[in-house]
Amino acid sequence: MNDIYKQSYKSPITDNAEMAIYNCGLQRCEPGYSWGPGVRDHYLIHFIVSGKGTFQVDGKKYHLSEGQAFLIKPSQLVQYTADEHEPWEYYWVGFNGTNASRIVSRLPFSEVVPYYKLKNPHRIRETLYNIFLSRGHEVYHDSLMIGNLYIFLGELMREAKSLIPNKNSTGSTYVIKAIKFIQFNYSHDVRIDDIARSVGISRSHLYRVFINTAGCSPIDYLTEYRINEACYLLKSSNLSIAEVAASVGFFDQFYFSRVFRRAKGVPPSRFSSFEENEKNIETLKD
Repeated sequence: MNDIYKQSYKSPITDNAEMAIYNCGLQRCEPGYSWGPGVRDHYLIHFIVSGKGTFQVDGKKYHLSEGQAFLIKPSQLVQYTADEHEPWEYYWVGFNGTNASRIVSRLPFSEVVPYYKLKNPHRIRETLYNIFLSRGHEVYHDSLMIGNLYIFLGELMREAKSLIPNKNSTGSTYVIKAIKFIQFNYSHDVRIDDIARSVGISRSHLYRVFINTAGCSPIDYLTEYRINEACYLLKSSNLSIAEVAASVGFFDQFYFSRVFRRAKGVPPSRFSSFEENEKNIETLKD
């Protein structure tokens, strides 16, 4: 495994009214390294250079990997965790200011899809790294960092324009409609053709806009949504494994168990006790 490292910088100057950098850095995490659950008082963007992990926000967990970026907004309860076998390496920048909300609204993140896969990851990595390189405690360092932050955000907006030319139409709207359909119908025998038909586009077109906008395929999103709902039922109800499986759209209990284990690392029969042990471990750490 490559050496574990963390290099970070916290700015002592956050009084720029329009835009201020709070922190930036780069880190190759140890297996299972986790931040949270917790909240930030600023915007925070992570770009995954290599490896993989999970990002959890608003009770939903996303499995992310190399070439993807994810956004954390102020006051959101989040947790992100490096994979046990292929822990991620990421770069990040935290910022806020009167311009921040307006600029973030032009990036290809949304409440529904708080992450996306970059088309030009090398350029994004370079511009994000330049923020870190321009760090320092002098007043001019703050200007250099803010300048590089705008370049970084500009590159993200350039990507957003190619991915989502108009947030009120095209791919973004299709994906939002598809996700809403999934949320209302996941417990039924839903197929990708059903989702595409509900949105009004072909199956192949739905696949393309999902990959471009959400960074995953529609079947992967549907499966992940079902598994997350199953986790909730396993923790909060007395339903049997078969009943939980049927409740989230899996009508073959054994297939459900295989998919669940692949996603969560444990079979559904052990999930509740596994979660409880994880909480106890976190309590001991605190």
